[in-house]
Amino acid sequence: MPKVYERRPHPHLDGRKRSGPPKVAESRRLDHPNPIVRFNARVGLGITVIVGTMWCAYLFTGLALVSAPSAFRGNSLVIIGWIAQTFLQLVLLPIIIVGQNIQAAAADRRAEQTYKDAEAVLHEALEIQKHLEAQDAEIEKIATKLAALKSS
Repeated sequence: MPKVYERRPHPHLDGRKRSGPPKVAESRRLDHPNPIVRFNARVGLGITVIVGTMWCAYLFTGLALVSAPSAFRGNSLVIIGWIAQTFLQLVLLPIIIVGQNIQAAAADRRAEQTYKDAEAVLHEALEIQKHLEAQDAEIEKIATKLAALKSS
């Protein structure tokens, strides 16, 4: 009896096993073939790592507060300008980067979990495939016996 089904795994599966889940930290710019792109990516990443800390936010707060007394001696337009242009921009920048880093880490964890879930589903599907192949073999034996009984 000819085999009813021939399993052909998807070519993506081998590559997925080798590469693992994608992560935010694995930027394509850091291993780019162009040295200028690599340099710019490393400088940008380095500055982001330094500025994206709460310590930098505290430092920028202190720096902004140095100019606060002279701003508060001016009119309301100067005070609003100091708050908008000095304090908010200087202090919120590192805080926003810290928040984005936390969100990126959470996204990496979600990607890792999704990858593991997909891997588990794939494993279960492969187990089902093995089970079906075993059933096919048994059905083939029964069909052979029936054919032998029928011909006798």
